[in-house]
Amino acid sequence: MRCSFCKTTIKTHDKILRTDSCPKCGRDLHCCKQCKFYDTHAYNDCREVSAERVVDKERANFCEYFLPRGSTRESVNPVTEARRALEALFKK
Repeated sequence: MRCSFCKTTIKTHDKILRTDSCPKCGRDLHCCKQCKFYDTHAYNDCREVSAERVVDKERANFCEYFLPRGSTRESVNPVTEARRALEALFKK
């Protein structure tokens, strides 16, 4: 991923936690401005319609839909994932 504040390239292998910060500028990594869904032209500045509103886009938050900018992984819907897990568990 690339820090949207200082433009430093950051190698990430695991999920980015709320407490993670950029090693160069020290800004929060798990914030709206670092997310692939951040869009100033979208409602609440977010293209993920199920996400809750976050007021401060530059500070760490608890958004479940956060994906680092440049990520190839698709959005994960917790309800859909839970349903899939249950279906797999009880599949005959």
